[in-house]
Amino acid sequence: MDSISSFAAIGLIILLVLVGIYRRYTRISIAYIPGPPSDSFLLGNLPEYFQSQAGEADFKWQEVYGDVVRIKASFGEDRLLISDPKALQYIHQTSGYRWFKPKERRELSRLVSGRGILWAYGDDHKRHRKVMLPGFGGPEAKSFVPLFSACAARLASKWMDLIADTKDQSTIVNIPHWASRATLDAIGEAAFDYQFGAMDNADNALGNAYANLFPDTFGSLSKGDIFKQTIMAHIPDRLLVWLGDYMPNKKMDHVRHTARLATSVAKDLVDMKSEELLQGKGRRDVMSLLVKANASENTKTQLTLEELLAQMRVIIMAGHETTANTLSWALLELSRHPEMQVRLRQEIRQMERTLRERGDSEFTTADFDSMPYLGAILKETLRVHPVAYTVYRETSNDDVIPLSKPIRTLNGDMITEIPVPAGQKILSSISGYNRNKETFGPDAHTFNPERWLEPAGIRKIVPLGVYGNLMTFLGGVHACIGWRFAVQELQSFLVELINNFEFTLTDDAKKIRREACLVMVPTVEGEVDKGAQLPLRVSIASRDDDNYC
Repeated sequence: MDSISSFAAIGLIILLVLVGIYRRYTRISIAYIPGPPSDSFLLGNLPEYFQSQAGEADFKWQEVYGDVVRIKASFGEDRLLISDPKALQYIHQTSGYRWFKPKERRELSRLVSGRGILWAYGDDHKRHRKVMLPGFGGPEAKSFVPLFSACAARLASKWMDLIADTKDQSTIVNIPHWASRATLDAIGEAAFDYQFGAMDNADNALGNAYANLFPDTFGSLSKGDIFKQTIMAHIPDRLLVWLGDYMPNKKMDHVRHTARLATSVAKDLVDMKSEELLQGKGRRDVMSLLVKANASENTKTQLTLEELLAQMRVIIMAGHETTANTLSWALLELSRHPEMQVRLRQEIRQMERTLRERGDSEFTTADFDSMPYLGAILKETLRVHPVAYTVYRETSNDDVIPLSKPIRTLNGDMITEIPVPAGQKILSSISGYNRNKETFGPDAHTFNPERWLEPAGIRKIVPLGVYGNLMTFLGGVHACIGWRFAVQELQSFLVELINNFEFTLTDDAKKIRREACLVMVPTVEGEVDKGAQLPLRVSIASRDDDNYC
């Protein structure tokens, strides 16, 4: 009997293998698209992609093969790495719900932020987005500028105290450490009307939990790690969730601890907001608006408690870590280009003088919009240093991807569209598109804010994204719902910090890596194990120079 069972099992395995081979070789093929050679059937080009610095492989292959590149994944699977504007517009905007996040990437989203809007797809995603939208409109974002500015001022005060204790009136600051805590406090007050106290308390539990979450968990991937992420796509759903939640894994311990802590805090906040709603105490923070929207009598438009708690984890993670990293990259570039820093400080202080003349003491959204160089610096930072540098998608059905310009196939044909089979996986290269020379000019790899101030500086081949024709916040149905908040928060912090401080490079800051760990964080070459680092020398900016007045 045992031998019969063994033969049956072997027969079933052989049948499954044959079915897989049949499907691979009878479905629509993309084998004619040019791409880099692979010397590994087991892992393909994935080690070079995942073990390089963020965007490094994208830029290399884009330069050789163009804006559509065929790369090899595990077991000879073909995938497309895409930075072509029209193709990205079609995938993310025109056909946003036909191209979904692959199963293995959704599971990573679930582990990091729960079953929230980053995890949901299809009708579930529509329901999540409908409930969340009331809290993330333009008026809501504008109303939080004074709050963001106050948090930035508290950060500035902390640095002032550090500098006051030094002999040379300057100090070296690890920017990501402070930026992460400051933006956590900012998102706590704006989104939840809640004081996290991360800047004041070095032992803040939530601040410590989120510190280096991404480098610890998703950084320095071994070939084994890459293979494990690949085979996640073939593990049954329930088993995959169980493994993510319970399988012994040192890297995952940080994620699980953070999830438990954030969910506990979220539960307390939801209870508090629900009680306030019952008492008629309407507040304008995001969580209050979300709880109110979720109180609809239509159960089909409601979120479950698990989903509601997950939204808070999404807001905390996306609302402070990504913003903190972008702020860090902006300060790095301004340290690398002192003349840009001086020019931005001049613009800020000119606007500061305008404020005083009209009897105001706080910057408004209109003031930010009236500072073109501030906008140029921010957009250029988001272009050159997109924190979410790659987005993964898979098509639900056979489809045809249009292209901005013809490409030559390995057969020598010129094509303007690419037929792809159902289940085709692609990597949307945000890094690659943001440095597309057709769109951003021949110096697309150079940090040059001037391109945003010139009428012909940006060539909009197709309308793409939600801000500056960039893909940094994505676009279409999966565009970052909090992008307006991020822009207002970044403007508030840049104005406060550049107005008050001068930033200069340290020796370690000259060795910064663009660490690829699901998101892009700055680390120091040779010290990746220490997590996010950007040590800059910070001193108080002079107010004696007439050029600043």
